[in-house]
Amino acid sequence: MLARVSTFAIDGVDPRHVSVEVDIRAGLPSFTIVGLGDAAVRESRDRIRAAILNSGFKFPERRITANLAPAFLRKAGPGFDAALALAILAASRQVPSDALESCAVFGELSLGGELRDSPGVLAVAEGAHRAGLDSLIVPRERAREAALIDGLRVAGVASLQMAADVVTGKASAEAMPSTGPASSQMTSAPGPDLADVRGQTTALLALEIAAAGGHNLLLEGAPGTGKTMVARRLPSILPAMNRAEAIEVTRIHSVAGIHADGLITTRPFRAPHHTISSAGLVGGGVTPRPGEVTLAHHGVLFLDELSEFQRTSLEALRQPLEDGAVTIVRAQRALRFPTRFMLIAATNPCPCGYAGVEDRCSCGEMDIRRYRRRLSGPLLDRMDLLVGVQRPTEGELRAPPVTDSAAALHRVAEARSRQRRRLKGTAARCNGEMDARAVRRLVHLDPDAAEALSRAYAVGALSPRGRHRVLRVARTIADLEAHERVTQSDVLTALSLRQRAGDETALAA
Repeated sequence: MLARVSTFAIDGVDPRHVSVEVDIRAGLPSFTIVGLGDAAVRESRDRIRAAILNSGFKFPERRITANLAPAFLRKAGPGFDAALALAILAASRQVPSDALESCAVFGELSLGGELRDSPGVLAVAEGAHRAGLDSLIVPRERAREAALIDGLRVAGVASLQMAADVVTGKASAEAMPSTGPASSQMTSAPGPDLADVRGQTTALLALEIAAAGGHNLLLEGAPGTGKTMVARRLPSILPAMNRAEAIEVTRIHSVAGIHADGLITTRPFRAPHHTISSAGLVGGGVTPRPGEVTLAHHGVLFLDELSEFQRTSLEALRQPLEDGAVTIVRAQRALRFPTRFMLIAATNPCPCGYAGVEDRCSCGEMDIRRYRRRLSGPLLDRMDLLVGVQRPTEGELRAPPVTDSAAALHRVAEARSRQRRRLKGTAARCNGEMDARAVRRLVHLDPDAAEALSRAYAVGALSPRGRHRVLRVARTIADLEAHERVTQSDVLTALSLRQRAGDETALAA
């Protein structure tokens, strides 16, 4: 007797349809699983046997062959347990096989037959919907997450017995209510407010520009001046995600196994420690997994103490920053992970941290040069804004805040609205994502602005990539100021915010 059940493998962060085929025929009792499964899949034989017996069913004492098709696709993890068990029950005629034709099954089994939480359920639900399947059986803990996909009946079950009841019609598989808002726009959770920051006018301006245009930002200054404090308040002025973005973020975090239930409505803010490996930062491993750059998709990646990160890890950021995706290549396959994030970084100017502060720096000139060389030119060239953070004065600490998050968010939202109208019909969603063709077509300079940019480029202060990024930042500044064309003031501001402390060449010379 042959039975088939649909399930899904997680390939990177994307679902791949897998057909579980089980054949039972006369012969010496055996249970073989083929189809390029990993150790967790091969070990599922004993889990499935115990789960079937402890759920009150009979385990066929015959020759059982299970195939996970397509055979060329690698299968990893225990999420195929429930599909294999139900396929065996269908092949042995303990549940009707025709009821499984339009149903997908996903989840790990315990020895007692309980269905355990398995990462990647939202991706599986998306795959089931795209495959035209009517219903999905998943662990109860993940049912609300799977129900975020409209048009799919979701049955959250606690055990193999309950799953069999759903298949036989003894239990209902009605769709569960979604945990996400009904509208297409998410709401952001309150967080640290810009009103907590005193002084740092330039850093706050750069942060607002970064939020308005989706630009990368490097803050450099002595310890305790407020670099981290400013950076951690960026999420409070970012516009909310729309529902499509929220679904994508939730899927990525579900695949990574770091999200429990429901829809993620706030933009990710990832802040890995500086000891992280290259694979942890950009993704990889024997079975490639999403790294921090992918977990920060549609959000913020904050790298504190940037100069302390491994050089190989920082250089691995080049492709994600430039392409908005990273491709992990292994011997027999290549996986593509999305990486549309804002990079916010903070660093000290020297090993002791006090370069430029009179009578406090104990570093020699060679120490400072060596420390600054930890950040390569190609990486710095991919930063849109490079801002020095100075120690605030006593008067600034006592003064009222420069701005608060509510006011800044309003300005950012208006600037983003102008960008959406201008960028309609392109792949970019904000100025920071414009390619060279879009910049040439959509960024129009006043004659004085063009002359200022030409002077900066002529003195060698900008690379062609740097010039392109200055144009994008200038366009964002113009959007914040409600200028139809980019003015000289917009260009000069963009140039002044792209000069690392200690650089000898003046950008606006």
